[in-house]
Amino acid sequence: MMDTENLSGERVQMKLTGPDRIAGRYEHYRFIAERGQSPLRVDKFLVNFIENASRNKIQQAARAGNILVNAKPIKPNCRVRAGDEVTVVLPYPPRTDVISPENIPLDILYEDDQLIVIDKEPGMVVHPGYGNWTGTLVHALAYHFEKLPSQPDSLHRPGLVHRIDKGTSGLLVAAKTQVALDKLARQFFDKRTQRQYLALVWGSPKEDRGTLRGNIGRSPRDRMQMRVYDDPNRGRPAVTHYEVVERFDYVTLIACQLETGRTHQIRAHLTHMGHPLFNDARYGGDKMIKGMRSKKYEQFVQNSFAVMPRQALHAKTLGFIHPTTGAEMRFDSPLPSDFSQVIERWRAHATNNHRFDNIS
Repeated sequence: MMDTENLSGERVQMKLTGPDRIAGRYEHYRFIAERGQSPLRVDKFLVNFIENASRNKIQQAARAGNILVNAKPIKPNCRVRAGDEVTVVLPYPPRTDVISPENIPLDILYEDDQLIVIDKEPGMVVHPGYGNWTGTLVHALAYHFEKLPSQPDSLHRPGLVHRIDKGTSGLLVAAKTQVALDKLARQFFDKRTQRQYLALVWGSPKEDRGTLRGNIGRSPRDRMQMRVYDDPNRGRPAVTHYEVVERFDYVTLIACQLETGRTHQIRAHLTHMGHPLFNDARYGGDKMIKGMRSKKYEQFVQNSFAVMPRQALHAKTLGFIHPTTGAEMRFDSPLPSDFSQVIERWRAHATNNHRFDNIS
């Protein structure tokens, strides 16, 4: 046996001899390039799929014959095209999703024998995945409860009915029984839940309220991003209702009501609208998009980023029908301190009326 690293940089033990090493290798990843994918080097393609992987590690894997395109080993400069199947095979089995209980404090707003409602702090990952095998909300749930239910296709997400991003704060409901999980999941699928988010966005939407519609799917250029497609055959339908809460100089606080629950739905819809979330690095909101050409203003924005080093998105309200009692449940989460501080900073900035020429 010897220690080595997988593509995500994690330490694993690999067999140097034996049937697994000689006769074959284990599949770790399989991806199919979506329609519309322009020719892209395999290392650039995979680095967008595999969290914490580097282009150098992917190139090394290709040279070792561990990357296949359409079932054939390829060279590091191979270009992936639409419809191609890209597989990563390695000489050791993939890591299994073993959920070890961890004593992580949770802010529990409500709990009974069927479910638990949690106010998640920003920065906590909801479920395990490459680069985040420990310290997640699921590990905390495993500590608090002996056995959590799971869906057949989500064995590494026990108890979870839905999820919010690492940098997003706010409300989540988790199930403690299989009955609760199935019934709550059905409510989310049938769009019978109420979910409202508060978002601070760059710029000022023209209308005080509106509805954003557009299929959402992964970007062919950056697999960690979602994008809105006009083509009805691409992505999955998504609907977000929004309403302006308060306008400041160069940012706006809005409330978003989810009708569907796609990955990065609010982030992708608002970016497509031309108003990315404040300090959303994934979608370009971590740059000074609107404002004045002055060092004082630039410093103000940078200081605001430092106060809230994440995307300005908070899952504020959550409503659903209790899976066994039939009672209407509704919960509200106050804005966390970082979000509140940034709003107060922008409110003071607008009040002082420090306005110069806008940057287009």
